[in-house]
Amino acid sequence: MQTPRAILFDLDGTLADTAPDLAAAVNLMRSQRQLSEVPYLSLRPFASAGARGLLGAGFDIKPDHPDYETMRVEFLANYESAIAVHSQLFADIPELLQGIEQLQLPWGIVTNKAMRFTTPLQPLLGLQNAACSISGDTTPHAKPHPAPLLEAARQLNVNPEDCWYVGDDLRDIKAGQAAGMFSIAAAWGYCGATEPTHWKADAILDSPLELLELIRAKHSQRITP
Repeated sequence: MQTPRAILFDLDGTLADTAPDLAAAVNLMRSQRQLSEVPYLSLRPFASAGARGLLGAGFDIKPDHPDYETMRVEFLANYESAIAVHSQLFADIPELLQGIEQLQLPWGIVTNKAMRFTTPLQPLLGLQNAACSISGDTTPHAKPHPAPLLEAARQLNVNPEDCWYVGDDLRDIKAGQAAGMFSIAAAWGYCGATEPTHWKADAILDSPLELLELIRAKHSQRITP
């Protein structure tokens, strides 16, 4: 476990609980089709998987379906029009970020959410202090490809192996490990259809404050003579 010189985070399901507004975008589509709403708790685990996951959960439709692209565009338009009605930071995330800043460590965001959503959402959630913000369309590849994480390290002028990456989805862990970063599963997040214990993450943490304790412990080791 390298002492971190920067902490990088996924957005949906890691820093912010955005599932309520994402689920609402799906259920608006269903109501417009005279279909009953899907229970929120059935949609929540798929929030980190974006349109693909939520449309799959809400309509049992996959990207190879002929109607998928039209429905994806409709879903994203619904979401964009009500992007932060119920979304908020997870409990203790503000304290976590404040603690990281007090250690004079930069922190950033690496998400597969497109920039058209990331840019307006960050200030609405109080995440405007991020030292970098990499969206799903910032680089030619999205996670689980390591390119977005490597771009974040480049922007922060930090070696990838000196970064920790925290995410609540298997592809976050795959991307982090492919980039050579210490990769942490955020078990407080959505976590999709599989348990984090199966992801082979370098660590699995149950709360943001547990992460802060780990960062502080490693940081104190670095500065102890």
